[in-house]
Amino acid sequence: MDGLPVNPLASRAQSQHEALRRWLATPPGRYLLTWEQQCMDQAVADLFGFHALQLGLPELDGLRMNRMPHRWRASDEDPGEDGERTRRLGVTLHCDADALPFASASLDLVVLPHTLELAADPHRALREVERVLVPEGRVVVIGFNPLSLWGLRQRVGGWRRRLGSRAPLFLPEAGEMLGYWRLRDWLRLLSFEVEAGRFGCFVPPLRRYRWLSRFEWMEDRGDRWWPVFGAAYMVVAVKRVRGMRLVGLAKRAQVKAGKAPAVVTNKEGLDVE
Repeated sequence: MDGLPVNPLASRAQSQHEALRRWLATPPGRYLLTWEQQCMDQAVADLFGFHALQLGLPELDGLRMNRMPHRWRASDEDPGEDGERTRRLGVTLHCDADALPFASASLDLVVLPHTLELAADPHRALREVERVLVPEGRVVVIGFNPLSLWGLRQRVGGWRRRLGSRAPLFLPEAGEMLGYWRLRDWLRLLSFEVEAGRFGCFVPPLRRYRWLSRFEWMEDRGDRWWPVFGAAYMVVAVKRVRGMRLVGLAKRAQVKAGKAPAVVTNKEGLDVE
């Protein structure tokens, strides 16, 4: 209805999603998306369970190589009046990142491609992921690395804009880049244990695909010589629950062992139970 007020947070989130979608259609965006798809395919192929969720970035099919029987793709982006685009990209749920419509300890895998960067409160969104994951469940996070050539060019562009320049930024104006080490600290506070971390896209921040392809030789060398300076990173972390109780056969075996009679030797050298 025309009389309804416009939610500024929803409007800002929608503009950020559109900015990221437009940037992914550019040569550096397609280059990054190719690397992210390859990494995600390798990361989730051998993760087993029953329920998996991808939240955000429907342009990336983060669960296509995963074999869990129940897989959902969700987005907090406004699907529009008909929702045709999101249906075409396979989105089945629409929800906020900090209010997932799942019970606690109900998911085995959650994939977050650039989701925390677009979230209104990324730390709260990560706590929500911790809530819905089962013990030993896994989260896979992909994000831009501010300590990279791409991140440096983005910061220089931001400084020039504050000085009055109208030059376009290299990366999309979508949220705030969350650094790799900062993310690890957040995961540690939420009792996650990082299993794997990987960086990629070491090529210079160039806008033409022809020049990006000429610098592809930097990928192997960057992964070997300066691995933390890739334009993007991927983190795989597992949810650890301290003080878990043993159940089933393991618990009965432990109780049985604890009730075994103690053998004591008296002064005459005789064994007495």
